Amino acid sequence: MNGDTLYSIGELARRTGLTVKTIRFYSDRGIVPPTDRGPTGHRRYGADAVARLDLVRTLRELGLDLATVRRIVDREISLTEVAAVHAEALGAQIRTLRLRRAVWTAVARRGSDPEEMDLMHQLARLSEHERHLLVAEFLDAAFGGLDDPGFPGIMRSLTPELPDDADAEQVAAWVELAELSRDQDFRASMRRVAEQHAADHANRVEGVRRDPVAMVRDQTEPVRRAGIDPASPQADPVVATVMSGYADLCGRPDDVDLRRRLLARLESASDPRRERYLRLLSVVNGWPAPDSLAPTLDWSVRALRARTPA
Repeated sequence: MNGDTLYSIGELARRTGLTVKTIRFYSDRGIVPPTDRGPTGHRRYGADAVARLDLVRTLRELGLDLATVRRIVDREISLTEVAAVHAEALGAQIRTLRLRRAVWTAVARRGSDPEEMDLMHQLARLSEHERHLLVAEFLDAAFGGLDDPGFPGIMRSLTPELPDDADAEQVAAWVELAELSRDQDFRASMRRVAEQHAADHANRVEGVRRDPVAMVRDQTEPVRRAGIDPASPQADPVVATVMSGYADLCGRPDDVDLRRRLLARLESASDPRRERYLRLLSVVNGWPAPDSLAPTLDWSVRALRARTPA
């Protein structure tokens, strides 16, 4: 085939797989103009019309309007410029669709009423700046004004960062996490944990500022897994080790008041909403799911109660 080859509109249709009507439509709008006309006035097209129509079909399938398609094929604007703009627009549409899907999925699973569904939709549509403000408000309610050098790091570790390409599961987790962070009773529970944490370390000037809950977990988890009854004599050495470590951490002697204090600490930490927050946080941030502390905390609370006067 040489550059002088001309095709009728029917031949062009057979070569491109497009209908005659479609080619005529593009031709009438100047997107694929005929090279000339035959003696009877029928349109005839050059060999470049095949490639031009292939490009037009691809651009239309990608959702471009006719005016933009014509500017591209006429080289008035570059395909690269158009691709960047449309990729960004499609990304925004995809994020919107993911948000809608997440809301509807949550509504279906939870049997939400219209009021709750509206709230979920509002939370899902928050901008990145608005999401950060909501989280900052929650963390300030829990940790604000408390003097503990470890809190900035803890607050960072509790901050959700919903990615731009979040999937439906991450969006659904964000919506539930946002709802949870607005729960005033949960905020009060987190504040108690933070205050207890600060009080535990108030008398410690030097040394490692270890989390008492983590310390208790490390000491009690092996015996819990071994099936030892928390009220049995076999648990006595474990409780003694836990209290020795807690007394050292607080800079106080092991007595009834300190045991009651640790008991209150563990009971606050065992709030199931706290564990739910951490699990949702891991989904939003793409982190590995945290291990549940509930069995260990339950064992530890029972062990302490059995050895602490009411």
